[in-house]
Amino acid sequence: MENSKLNRINELAKLAKERALTAEELSERDALRREYIAEWREGAKQVLDNTYLVTPDGKKHKLEKRKK
Repeated sequence: MENSKLNRINELAKLAKERALTAEELSERDALRREYIAEWREGAKQVLDNTYLVTPDGKKHKLEKRKK
């Protein structure tokens, strides 16, 4: 995520502590938060896709996707 968008999220959070946000500011904050969370989840998935478990006998096993 671009640094300017992160700064804007922080500005809106600070404003929310000082006063009530307008409807436009609320929608902007929600959109930025959704974008941030989507990027964070994608990064977490990439880390987990490249994670291996090493057993005591030295064998590597790729993490399996969790069954629901």
